[in-house]
Amino acid sequence: MLTPLIESLHTPFLGHAMWLWLMFLGIVTTLLALDLGVLHRKEREIGIRESLWLSAGYISVALIFGAWVWWHLGAQSGMEYLTGFVIEKSLSMDNVFVIALIFGYFAVPRELQHRVLFWGILGVIVMRAIMIGLGAALVSEFSWVLYLFGAFLVLTGVKMLLAKEEATDLENNGILKLLRRLMRVTPQLHGRAFFVKAPHPEHGRPVVWATPLFLALCLVEFADLVFAVDSVPAIFAITTDPFIVYTSNIFAILGLRALYFALAAMIHRFRYLKYALALVLVFIGSKIFLVNIIGKIPPSISLSVTGLLIAGGVIVSLWKTREDPKQAGPAGVISGRPGDASAR
Repeated sequence: MLTPLIESLHTPFLGHAMWLWLMFLGIVTTLLALDLGVLHRKEREIGIRESLWLSAGYISVALIFGAWVWWHLGAQSGMEYLTGFVIEKSLSMDNVFVIALIFGYFAVPRELQHRVLFWGILGVIVMRAIMIGLGAALVSEFSWVLYLFGAFLVLTGVKMLLAKEEATDLENNGILKLLRRLMRVTPQLHGRAFFVKAPHPEHGRPVVWATPLFLALCLVEFADLVFAVDSVPAIFAITTDPFIVYTSNIFAILGLRALYFALAAMIHRFRYLKYALALVLVFIGSKIFLVNIIGKIPPSISLSVTGLLIAGGVIVSLWKTREDPKQAGPAGVISGRPGDASAR
């Protein structure tokens, strides 16, 4: 009776046995259950020290998983996983700036920010699975799609290098305007609730209202979708193995969300990091076109160049802003408007 079950676990799915995928999802589920059910059962403020330790824990699990990939699938797959992990984590750092802006705009207190990030990661797991599945299918069916990915990455990187710094205006954000048209939104937060029942202003009967906390969650999810448009093609430029692409993506995002509370407190110190990220995109995109000229660039070279660029961006940023008197203030209230801007 167990034979069919065992055979089904070895059924190939996107190039690998089903049990590999189930094992990975089991690890992620365990981490999230531990995060929410044990470490953060109660809503509370997460300090910088705890954020760093939590991030270190996620990174450790990711590296242990990478070592297992190296042992089970081979050195090539192991190096591709590590390269994908570093690239995704680097590119996703820019997402921290946007998340902090969203929290500041809606005046989400620090003790509620973890709740938004936790539920946001569940959406990320689903969205990335869909995007990576579609990307893998396209690359498998049409190999020339990789050249489109490469051109897109190069153009995006060049655009980032040339773009001028402009303040993000969430008040005129199209997604936010659409959400407010489609839903009734309370003028203020209601604790940890995403939805509440309250009397309708016209007929007085209780109806369901979304809270600004739910709008913040929606914008965080949309921000990740936008950033995924860059990061997913970037990892496909390293490897077309969906298992390596997906696992490196998710582990990198899990660790970054944990690190958010530490990074958000010193965002102003990473002013020049975007230029390093832009160069990473240009380099990764160019690799696809260089294959026909100099051959495939080994993942170890990609990892080294990416690491040097990111390290250079961090060092330059910290050096240039070493005497910057600007204070970021509490994480999540560093930008946007004071008070509850969602009341409109």
